[in-house]
Amino acid sequence: MAKQVSKDMVIGQLIQVDRGIIPILMRAGMHCLGCPSAQMESIEDACAVHGMDVDVLIQEINDYLATVEE
Repeated sequence: MAKQVSKDMVIGQLIQVDRGIIPILMRAGMHCLGCPSAQMESIEDACAVHGMDVDVLIQEINDYLATVEE
């Protein structure tokens, strides 16, 4: 079963799921992956701050994860 992420996950957790998520977040404009907020802020909160649609970003991440072999 493929890994999946949800919008309530903290950014740091997303990166732990698969480091291939990092380029997706960077392309989306989230360049703060190393900042302290990344360890405490949910992807939903980060999207709100950056004016992004969290559902679109989560779908892109989960689409990527569906292609990754375990």
